[in-house]
Amino acid sequence: MILGGAGSGKSTLACILARRLDIPVVHVDKMYWSPGWVARPRDETDSLARAAADGAAWVFDGNHLRSAAYRAARAELIVFIDLPASLRLWRSLRRVLRHRGETRPDMAEACPEQWPDRDFLRFILGYGADGRLRTLAFLDDWRGRVEVVHLETRGAVRAFLDDPRWRAIAPRPTPR
Repeated sequence: MILGGAGSGKSTLACILARRLDIPVVHVDKMYWSPGWVARPRDETDSLARAAADGAAWVFDGNHLRSAAYRAARAELIVFIDLPASLRLWRSLRRVLRHRGETRPDMAEACPEQWPDRDFLRFILGYGADGRLRTLAFLDDWRGRVEVVHLETRGAVRAFLDDPRWRAIAPRPTPR
């Protein structure tokens, strides 16, 4: 189960781990959004997230804290990618430039990447004041019941990926 702010690398890490472990990756954004960037009703998103978490094996990419406890109870590992806002903002903008006008593989169908509006920029930059604190509290609740890994630098993410446990299957190149 991979958590983190927008632009932290959740989807990339999830895809790498899923390939290495030969298990499916689940992207919460595909459950949250309907075509055309229309948010699904909360109960529908919750139901989709719980149904996916009931799968036999997965790497779950995305925060969705309303379903986080349900997913954590089924997880072997929770990874929190906790990178600085400036890096996450840069990565989010770079992602827009790379995928502008097309739908990313980790996004819901017919949700093409677009230039971030003021609300999305506030969402990225405000994560540290709200989402990060809620995620840290969530992790504190689950520490001891599930392995929790808190990655605070790009180097820590690389070191995590170098751990032999995540090399069960030889990695394939990450699609761009």
